[in-house]
Amino acid sequence: MDGILHGMDYTQYMIHMRPLLRKQALYSDETEMFVTPMEPDPGDVVTIRFRTARNDADLVYLHHENDRLRMHFERTESDFDYYSVRVPVEEDSFAYYFEIRAGKTICYYDRLGTSHQPSTEHMFRIHPGFHTPDWAKGCVMYQIFVDRFRNGDPSNDVLDHEYNYIHRHVHKVNNWYQMPEAMDVQNFYGGDLQGVLDKLDYLQKLGIRAIYLNPVFVSPSNHKYDTQDYDYIDPHFGKIITEQKEMRPEEGVLPDGSEDNTQASRYIARVTDRRNLGAGNDLFIRLVEEAHRRGMKVILDGVFNHCGSFNKWMDRERIYENQQGYEKGAYIAEDSPYHSFFQFNPGGRWPFNGNYDSWWGNDTLPKLNYENSRELQKTILRIGRKWVSPPYNADGWRLDVAADLGHSPEFNHAFWKEFRKEVKDANPEAIILAEHYGDADAWLGGDEWDTVMNYDAFMEPVSWFLTGMEKHSDAYREDLLGNSDSFADAMRYHMTAFSMPSLLTAMNELDNHDHSRFLTRTNHRVGRVATQGSEAASRDVDKAVLQEAVVIQMTWPGAPTVYYGDEAGLCGFTDPDNRRTYPWGMEDDQLIDFYRTVIGIHNSHEVLRTGSVIILHRDYNVLVYGRFNREEQVLVCISNRAQEFDVEAEVWPAGISKVDESVRLKKILECDADGYTTAPEEIPMTAGNVKLHMAPKSALILLHSRETDIRREQE
Repeated sequence: MDGILHGMDYTQYMIHMRPLLRKQALYSDETEMFVTPMEPDPGDVVTIRFRTARNDADLVYLHHENDRLRMHFERTESDFDYYSVRVPVEEDSFAYYFEIRAGKTICYYDRLGTSHQPSTEHMFRIHPGFHTPDWAKGCVMYQIFVDRFRNGDPSNDVLDHEYNYIHRHVHKVNNWYQMPEAMDVQNFYGGDLQGVLDKLDYLQKLGIRAIYLNPVFVSPSNHKYDTQDYDYIDPHFGKIITEQKEMRPEEGVLPDGSEDNTQASRYIARVTDRRNLGAGNDLFIRLVEEAHRRGMKVILDGVFNHCGSFNKWMDRERIYENQQGYEKGAYIAEDSPYHSFFQFNPGGRWPFNGNYDSWWGNDTLPKLNYENSRELQKTILRIGRKWVSPPYNADGWRLDVAADLGHSPEFNHAFWKEFRKEVKDANPEAIILAEHYGDADAWLGGDEWDTVMNYDAFMEPVSWFLTGMEKHSDAYREDLLGNSDSFADAMRYHMTAFSMPSLLTAMNELDNHDHSRFLTRTNHRVGRVATQGSEAASRDVDKAVLQEAVVIQMTWPGAPTVYYGDEAGLCGFTDPDNRRTYPWGMEDDQLIDFYRTVIGIHNSHEVLRTGSVIILHRDYNVLVYGRFNREEQVLVCISNRAQEFDVEAEVWPAGISKVDESVRLKKILECDADGYTTAPEEIPMTAGNVKLHMAPKSALILLHSRETDIRREQE
C-alpha cells in the first residue's frame, strides 16, 4: 500500500484505482424526469438532470452555446446519482449537451449517447412555448378509411353510374367482402360516418383514445384526397335528405362522357343541395359529441396541397356552373374569383383544357397556388380554424403532404406558422400532425407542426427488423431481417429529429392507407395486388410476428396508431389492396382480444405514455429495451427467432437496482404463436441481470414498480 501511495495522495489513489466509467448508466433525455418542466414557457427556469452510476462521476457539466455550467449533485436513488442545474430559458430554443469526468476519463453525451468528442449536431433541444396536447402524448389512435369501415346508412350510398370519375362510371359494390380491384378509385362500398358512430362502443372497448378519419369532405373519389368542397361533409358519408331538385338534362351532363344525364343530375343535386350538406355537418357534430362523451378525440385529414378538378373553385366538370349560391369556377370563367387559386399555364385558349399545375401530373388533382393568392391562404386558414371550433369541435388535423404545400420551403414554413396560430387560437388542445417522409426537424421547432406520421423512427425500422420488408412490400432485405443493431441505430438516429413534445405525440403506425398491411409483410412476398393477386396477400402470413410488432408499437415512445382492421386480421398489399373492408362477422376474435389486452397495458401505465426509453440488449432477431420513470420500469423482450432461445440481459440501466436481491420483475404479458397470456409470474434478477426463456417468435412485457416492491415487503 505504501508503495502504491508513494508520490500520490489518497484522493489520487482512489481516482487511479476507480473502475472505468460505467457508460451504460449514463442517461438523460427531455422527459419530465430529466427536464422540469418538460414544456417550459419563455422566462421559465428549467431544471435539467443527468444520471450516472452511483459514485462514478467526479464532475458533470452542461454545455450551452459558449457556456459550460457545472451541474450539482442532486440525489442518489437506487444505483444512480443524479446531477442537476437550473437554467433560465427565453424565446429561442435552448440546445445543450453534457460533459462527464471521472478520473482521467472524459466523455460527452448528446441525443446519440456517449462519445469521446463533443458535437453540436445532435444536441438536446428545448423549445420554450412549445406545448403539444397532453391527451395526445402516448394516445392510442385508430385510423379509419371511411368507405371501408362500416355502412351505417345505406340510403346515402353512391349509386351505380351516378357520375363519371376519371372517365369511368362510379360503381356501388354490393358485396361488402369483395376484394378491391386494381383500379378501385371509382368503387364505393358504402362506409360512412353513421357506421363510425355505430362502432364507437367497439372502439372504446378496444381502448382507443382518438379516431383519425381519412378525408370526409365532399369529393368524387372513395379516398377523398381530391376535395370538392372543404366546408361540408360529403353527403355520401353524411346524409342525403332531399333529391327533389328539378334540373334540365343539359345541366347534368358531366364533361368526361357520362351517358346518363339523369344520374349525373342526381349527383349534382346531392352534393350541391345545402340541406344535404348541412345534414352531413350536423352528423359530424353528433359524431364528435358522442366520441367526446366516451373520452375519445376526433382528428380530421386536411388535404390542402391540392384539391380536385371537381372542386367548386375549379369546376372543370361544370357541377356548380348554374347552381344558386355558387360563383363561377376558375376553369369556367377567366374572371372567376378563384382564378388566382390555381396556376394556369400560358398558351391555349380559355378554358385551358387541363393546362394547369397539378399534383404529380394528375389533372384531377390541381395544385393550389398559395404564393399568388392571399385570398386562398385566408380561405384555408379559415377552414383550419372552422373545424376545430364550435359547433364541430374536431380535435386536430392530419396534414397531407404538408411540406409540399407551396412552391418553396420558405413559404411553407411561413404558412404553417400562420396555420398553427389560427388553429391553436381556436382550440389550444388541437393536434397538428403532418404527413412527412424524412427529417422533420425544421418543422418541429414549436411554431409549426406538433408532430408527424412517424415513418423514419418507427414504421420503417420495425418493418425491416421483424419482416425484412419495405413498407410497400416492394423489396425484401434479408440483411435487415432480425438486424437489431440496424434497428437500434435507425431508431436512435431518427429520433434525434424530435424534441420530446413531438416524439411523445408522433403517430406510430405499422401500416396505413398508403402501405401494405403489416400482417401481409410477414410472408416476405414482394409485389403488389396487380402482379400477385389478392389471395397472395394472406398466404403464409405469420400472426406471431404481428403480435411482436404490436407489443413494440404499444411500448415504444409515441402515439400508437392502429389502422382499421389490423386488429381483426386484415391483410393486403399496398394501395388499393390495403383498403379492404373491415371484416364484420368474420373477425379474428383472438387477435382482437390480444390488441385489447396490449392496448389496455399501454393505457394503464403512464411510463408507457411519457417515460424514457433505453435499449438494453441486442442480438440477432432479439431485442430488449426498457421504459422508465421514477415510479415504474417496464422491460420488453422481443425474440423473432424461429427456435426457443434463452436471453440474458443486463437490465439495471433501466433504473432497476442491481444490488437489492429482493427485486422481482412481474411478467404482465407473454405472447407467441400459440396466443398470449397475462398470467402473473415473478422473474428474479441477479446483479442487475435477468434470464428469460423465449418461445419462438415471442414477446414479453415485464413490470417493476415501487408499489410492487412495497406490497411484497408487506406480505
